Amino acid sequence: MTVTSLAVGQGLARPQRWLRAHPLALDAAVAAVVLVLILLGMVTEPHGPSGPRYGERTPEASSVVLAVLAAAVLVLRRRRPRRVLAVTGLLTLAELVTGPGDHGAPITMTTAVAVYTVASRTDRSTTWRVALLTAVALTATAMLFGARPWYGQQNLGIFAWNGMAAAVGDAVRSRRAFIDAIRERAERAERTREEEARRRVAEERMRIARELHDVVAHHIALVNVQAGVAAHVMDNRPDQAKEALAHVREASRSALNELRATVGLLRQFGDPEAPTEPAPGLALLDQLVEGFARAGLPVEVEVSSTAPKGPWHSRRAEDAAAVIGELPTGVDLTAYRVVQEALTNTHKHAGDEARAVVRIARAWQSLEITVLDDGVGVPVLVEAGEQGAADGGDEGAVDAGGGHGLLGMRERAAVLGGECEAGPRYGGGFRVHVRLPLMTARETA
Repeated sequence: MTVTSLAVGQGLARPQRWLRAHPLALDAAVAAVVLVLILLGMVTEPHGPSGPRYGERTPEASSVVLAVLAAAVLVLRRRRPRRVLAVTGLLTLAELVTGPGDHGAPITMTTAVAVYTVASRTDRSTTWRVALLTAVALTATAMLFGARPWYGQQNLGIFAWNGMAAAVGDAVRSRRAFIDAIRERAERAERTREEEARRRVAEERMRIARELHDVVAHHIALVNVQAGVAAHVMDNRPDQAKEALAHVREASRSALNELRATVGLLRQFGDPEAPTEPAPGLALLDQLVEGFARAGLPVEVEVSSTAPKGPWHSRRAEDAAAVIGELPTGVDLTAYRVVQEALTNTHKHAGDEARAVVRIARAWQSLEITVLDDGVGVPVLVEAGEQGAADGGDEGAVDAGGGHGLLGMRERAAVLGGECEAGPRYGGGFRVHVRLPLMTARETA
């Protein structure tokens, strides 16, 4: 994102990512550097005849112990910033009271680091209250217990260092908040643009779909009229019948071309090509059941029919198409998808030991599909586009084809004027029952 490149240079991006991933290592390094600086300050004589001289002083053991403790506490400065400030402040007070006050108190550096940490992680009012309290307490202690005069620069330096630490911490916090705000606005603007684009695409698709409906309906109406004319004059005037059939062929070709062109516009970039094989139906029920069986879900099938060939019953999935007989294409596809999505939910949510029963029964005017399981789970809505549980890439495996779980089953049934009921069974398990009218499907086909 552009914000990242503005915040950190390209050469520093990788070290910053590593430091963010290992904050404790960074804090340990900071504590070590602070300890080294404190120890150097304890052994350095700043007012030598020719400038600062190192090794001129020997620090007291108590001062070294206090310095080590204060620096070690800084390792936890990110996790417990206020507690670390309190501990370093107390250790600094102890150094000011018991240590060599005539040479200052280098351990105050740990308090400044702790003040910076608090300032970078809290609000501005809290920062200045804490910083002012710390600076005043340390400066007053140094003035009261130090060997130098109360107005000495070491005493004023304690106040100045803590004040600068608070200012730098507050500036860092403000910059971090500013960058976060820019990033959030950029992400929100991107989401808004994407949502607006999706909304406009959806509106355009609805407009195209309405136009497609009007065009295809016109051609189909023309086909219907011409087919009626051909049937009426077929016996007496075959030449006019041939002419009417030619019009039927031309109108149907135009309707197909319009349909192909408009559906091509509705496809999104990257959508899979339209399948060349026929739409699945109950003729493939045995492959569907076999796919779930390989995935670990035993499925029993019961198919029966009282029409059109009289009473017939079978427990073999491969007999489903023969037992049920010829169905309208929409009903056949919906029956297959209902069984598929119900078994998918069973496999996902009913438990490892669950078993399923698929019952399909045909009467003269309806087709009823019932899927039962004895599991312990409750099916939930399956996300759009989610594939069946048994889909392993093998032939006959489950392919949900964009199913929507229980919601999708209800929508499929409603399109054909049918009904869908789903809910827990008494005694455990789940039941899905779908009834699809056949006469209505034929009439509307």
